[in-house]
Amino acid sequence: MAQLAILGGDKAVQTPPRDTFHWPIVTEEDEAAVLDVLRRGAMSDTDITKKFEREFAEWQGTQFALGFCNGTASLHAAMYGCGVGVGDEIICPSVTYWASALPCFSLGATVSFADIDPATLCLDPNDLEHRITKHTKAIVVVHYLGYPADMDEIVAIAREHGVKVIEDVSHAQGGLYKGRKLGTIGDVGAMSLMTGKSFAIGEGGMLVTNNRAIYERALTLGHYERYTSDLETEALRPFAGLPVGGYKYRMHQMSSAVGRVQLKYYDARCEEIRRAMNYFWDLLEDVPGVRAHRVFANSGSNMAGWYAAHGGASCSPGVNMALHKHALLQTCDVYGHGKPTRIANSGRDVRQADSSLPISERINYRAYYTPWFKKFYPEIVEEHAHAYRKVCENYQDLLEEDTSDPVLTGRSGTTTRG
Repeated sequence: MAQLAILGGDKAVQTPPRDTFHWPIVTEEDEAAVLDVLRRGAMSDTDITKKFEREFAEWQGTQFALGFCNGTASLHAAMYGCGVGVGDEIICPSVTYWASALPCFSLGATVSFADIDPATLCLDPNDLEHRITKHTKAIVVVHYLGYPADMDEIVAIAREHGVKVIEDVSHAQGGLYKGRKLGTIGDVGAMSLMTGKSFAIGEGGMLVTNNRAIYERALTLGHYERYTSDLETEALRPFAGLPVGGYKYRMHQMSSAVGRVQLKYYDARCEEIRRAMNYFWDLLEDVPGVRAHRVFANSGSNMAGWYAAHGGASCSPGVNMALHKHALLQTCDVYGHGKPTRIANSGRDVRQADSSLPISERINYRAYYTPWFKKFYPEIVEEHAHAYRKVCENYQDLLEEDTSDPVLTGRSGTTTRG
């Protein structure tokens, strides 16, 4: 058994990383596209953005795509597009980035959080139906860390209750669920395209849908210059010329210029990422105490660009902290209602106490970061996999002087994975 480097053994990772982890890939083609926008002074125009939207919709397989200044704005518009308003509720997983839920506050709505599946880290369909009430307007499904949520079950439940489904595809742009592209299965998809994502354009967001009414409502919220009286939704026509939400949400054209170039190469780059990541996990398949966070092979699903690669076991540093425990969702009065914003417009107290979502509250201690390989260099992947294997095989040496919580480190005498 190889000794850990921290205890005097040889380092497992010896090969220089080269461009293994460099992202996004920016070439002269990207730079030329940005310079064209700058030199024309077209940064705040929409000609390039509209071209990007058309190309993105064709790639996505939807009738409509609408660019936004960031992913949060696209999620806000998706909620508005689905009719979320005063007194309504959305259902959202608690373990996600805050933008999946918090925009509902500015619409006068609130959020009821659902628990996640411990294997997929996505919304658990078994914790969904009992949360639907007469106030529920939409379910926000997050394809968390690139893993496609169980859309068949979720959509079936939503359709039975007449509830809209919003797909947050910020972690999984271009991913597949049983052969269908994520963002096309629910009523509307919304996603971030910021620099840290696998589809990275600098800063931006995108909304995609086949529903014209949702698209046109989303457009009216923050695209004043494109809100004209020729919209097909008759109820929206009298208010043309001003954004109904008072927001300015258009995408910056340097971002859309980069997006057009990135789109041309994105699928091929994601395929290489998946090849490297799957090889990494194949090398660790027989290691006790760890589990790959990835879809089954030959399922018709994939991990898109494998955003923020993770694994699952009894160690940290974990994932997003559960939102329902944060003070903002418990006691904060954002808009001066004289009561917590979470319940200001609600007919009931939807706040959730500790231990109400047991998986969400503990998953942070059972998930951990792994390398996010952007290139398939077998020797580099093998060295990193060997490093993880060494830690797992020598974990008892690491625990000898550890003073942290024994329940979290597997020293409590109970059966653990590690």
